[in-house]
Amino acid sequence: MADTDQQTIEELQSRYQVLHEKKIATQTNLTNAQSELQKLKKEALEKYGTDDLEELRSKLEELTAENERKRRDYQTLLEGIETDLAKVETDSERSLGVSDADASE
Repeated sequence: MADTDQQTIEELQSRYQVLHEKKIATQTNLTNAQSELQKLKKEALEKYGTDDLEELRSKLEELTAENERKRRDYQTLLEGIETDLAKVETDSERSLGVSDADASE
């Protein structure tokens, strides 16, 4: 709106009312966000022993690395079990094959 445009007092009051409502909504949102932040900080402090963002990031990296190590170990374990099982099955088939040949004679 140009500075030379004249507005009536009603138009100005209407603009003020809109701005005032936006201010109230923004203050409410800020209050809610601050309250939620305090709640989350308290929860982080209780659960992880800190509410410092950098320390929490570091802990997350540690937990992620630990989870990856555990996942890798689990995968290796399962692969070992599968290999052992396949060997047992192969050995069993061989011994059954030998037994069948002996039984047919």
